[in-house]
Amino acid sequence: MLSERELFFKYLGLPSANPLGLEIKSAEGIYMYGRDGKKYIDLVAGVAVSNVGHRHPKVIQAIKDQLDRHLHLMVYGEFIQTPQVLLAQRLTEVLPEKLDSVYFVNSGSEAIEGALKLSKRYTGRSEIIAFKNAYHGGTHGALSILGNEKLKNAFRPLLPDIRLLEFNDFDDLRYITERTACVVAETIQAEAGIILPENGFLQALRKRCDETGSLLVIDDVQMGFGRTGKLFSFENFDIIPDILCLAKGMGGGMPVGAFISSGDIMKALTYNPELGHITTFGGHPVSCAAAMANLEVIREEKLHEKAENKGKMFYESLKGHPGIRNIRYKGLMMGVELHDVKQTIKLFNNFLDHGLIVDRFLFNPATFRIAPPLIITTDEINEITGIILSCLD
Repeated sequence: MLSERELFFKYLGLPSANPLGLEIKSAEGIYMYGRDGKKYIDLVAGVAVSNVGHRHPKVIQAIKDQLDRHLHLMVYGEFIQTPQVLLAQRLTEVLPEKLDSVYFVNSGSEAIEGALKLSKRYTGRSEIIAFKNAYHGGTHGALSILGNEKLKNAFRPLLPDIRLLEFNDFDDLRYITERTACVVAETIQAEAGIILPENGFLQALRKRCDETGSLLVIDDVQMGFGRTGKLFSFENFDIIPDILCLAKGMGGGMPVGAFISSGDIMKALTYNPELGHITTFGGHPVSCAAAMANLEVIREEKLHEKAENKGKMFYESLKGHPGIRNIRYKGLMMGVELHDVKQTIKLFNNFLDHGLIVDRFLFNPATFRIAPPLIITTDEINEITGIILSCLD
């Protein structure tokens, strides 16, 4: 009889030739537990998904309550379903006034796809601008605006009329013109290794989009739901997007995403043609119920307000170690850059031996990510930074 590990490699389509392959049997809070009972501290949070921790009691209860009512009923947008309606209302209550129309999907990639279609349909333009070293997902349209040639060249031809600019390069903003349907940007470039905007760059980007009539699409998939010290990351930088893309930390561990805009812009998907965007499982009632509980936990426990100080604790403990070249962070999303990739790989193995789960950034492999669940305590941070420093030594 084949073991689960053997079944994993035999039957699953795998995106990596060398997956981590940890056998996790349960998870709770910031911890995961292996088949052998070994406890791991999760410093990745499923890549910014489990912001309220694994199996938060309020999220679990919301899921159970919805299971007793109904699961999928009909393709999205046809039936009035309580979890969708209440979640949409609550999201618009905590967002700027003009972001008042929510389209639910299943993932971040789907949110980006919807935003691209909406931008082209509303403006009647074809050019899409994004940034080098940006990550927006793996589906065809999202891949087209991904800012790394190595990951996408094998799949060409992709969408036409794409232009990539340098993040934080004010001079490059001149390439945004009256031909540009939208500019898609992360407020903080995640997979580049946590690259923050400099000297008002996002405000200048917002201004240039206003001048040219181009829509500004903010990809808040990784940085949303309290990760950066605000409920949504764009709130840190005094801008409001025309379209906001959400997922990951939205569902408390359940799959859900959304692209959000004004009612006026969103109506472009309703007419000429009707059914301009369609999804079967988008806004699944169980996922929406979990997302509602997730949002309430973040706000009630003020997890977003505590994230900046917790991130600073990590920074103050780790800075100055000779093995670390640089640390970049906002809230509880941190990139710790070492001196070379080989050193990082060696350190990862050491981390695992000591029960720490971290990962590297796609476009900056010498840098590892610290992005734990936002519920992490100060005592846990002190314990973890001690382990990290010991492993570095």
